[in-house]
Amino acid sequence: MKRFFCSVRARAATAATLVVAIALVAAGAAVLLSLRVNLTDQASGQAESGARGVASRLAGNAPYGELELDDEDQPVQVVDSDGRLVAASEDLERVSGTGVDAVKPRPASTPPKGDDDDDDESEALEPGEISDDPARVTTGSATVDGETADYRFAAVEVNTESKGDLTVYAGAPLAARQSAVSTALTSMLIGFPLLLAVIAGVTWLVTRRALRPVDAIRAEMAAITASEDLARRVPEPDTHDEIARLATTTNETLAALQTSVERQRRFVADASHELRSPIASLRTQLEVGAAHPELLDVDGAVEDTVRLQELAADLLLLARLDAGEKPGGGRVDLAALAREELSQRTRDRVDVRTDLANVEVTGSRGQLSRVLGNLVNNAQRHARSHVTVTTRADGTWAVLEVSDDGEGVAESERDRIFERFVRLDDARARDDGGAGLGLAIARDVAARHGGTLTVREAPGGGALFELRVPGAADSRRG
Repeated sequence: MKRFFCSVRARAATAATLVVAIALVAAGAAVLLSLRVNLTDQASGQAESGARGVASRLAGNAPYGELELDDEDQPVQVVDSDGRLVAASEDLERVSGTGVDAVKPRPASTPPKGDDDDDDESEALEPGEISDDPARVTTGSATVDGETADYRFAAVEVNTESKGDLTVYAGAPLAARQSAVSTALTSMLIGFPLLLAVIAGVTWLVTRRALRPVDAIRAEMAAITASEDLARRVPEPDTHDEIARLATTTNETLAALQTSVERQRRFVADASHELRSPIASLRTQLEVGAAHPELLDVDGAVEDTVRLQELAADLLLLARLDAGEKPGGGRVDLAALAREELSQRTRDRVDVRTDLANVEVTGSRGQLSRVLGNLVNNAQRHARSHVTVTTRADGTWAVLEVSDDGEGVAESERDRIFERFVRLDDARARDDGGAGLGLAIARDVAARHGGTLTVREAPGGGALFELRVPGAADSRRG
């Protein structure tokens, strides 16, 4: 049973059936109640009409024997002011609900002419007058000619000139009400289950049809997982509904995943390629040194080792950035950071000029230091005579600029140079140890700090790299 309700179709069909069942039960109860009340009122009206008919004949001084009380469907009792039965239907054998159980009349020897005890009533009836007040209505039963049934009784008061005050009780049968209510209830008991079965079946089929694209998406996703072919896409139904949007989003996710995986594969391949050269060179030098110590190139081995160390550090940093490493919330003064970083550089090829204004940012000091170092290294490889480092505030932004007086970067290459393991042809020709990761790391760090890293032409020629990150609150000083 639990497995059955794991299906969306089963849950939808069950829920729809329950909701409709509750609605049908409520509506059925309301219909039966309304039908019962209406038929009861109708019977009450018939009883009152019969009672007033008998009362009108009594008001005309008709004798009891001429009242024509032989209608089997309408038992009648006539009671005098002393509560004695003075007239009744001929075939009436038993009655309840009127307050008078007698069924055979026993008239008084001297009919009353009036009732002096009623002088205190506010509305006494005149001789020959029928009460205009609504009839008192009760429910009871009666046995007429051997058949017992339920009746609705109405009591109407009338004053006669010769017989005094009388009360006429007339009944109307409730068999029609009971038959109608019983028929309606039987129809509901038969029809409701059939209707609920139809609703459950239709809901099951409609839900199954609606979820068919979901099954197709699930099957294709299972096939993609089994084949590991991220180039495949799930089918997109032409329905423009939630399922179609789900399929579209799934394909967008697959495309992003494919791009990420391909990027990771390229990264691994490029990293392997970059690591192969210095490792092979270092191994060759060590093997030559082992065989011929006098030929060991210590400086070359140290250079290859440093290159390997820097490349490994770059790869580890990229791995941490890809894993979502947060930059932290420390306050960093870009001017002080630049002074400290530049003071430790001893192997620069050209002079580094500075124009530093104190401006603070919130982030990782180590990552921002790596950005500055990478930008200065890149500028040193391309500069002719000098490199310029500038820090300044621009509104709410903190700006770090590194420019050189080299050839600059062609406009068509200004986005590509920030890709991993990308080196322009002239950079490759220099063979100075760059792996094409410095600018990629710098842009990733900028993005992690909520900023940007762009390149444009410097005012004096060459390339100008501009790092923009949000400044720390109340941190900008002159």
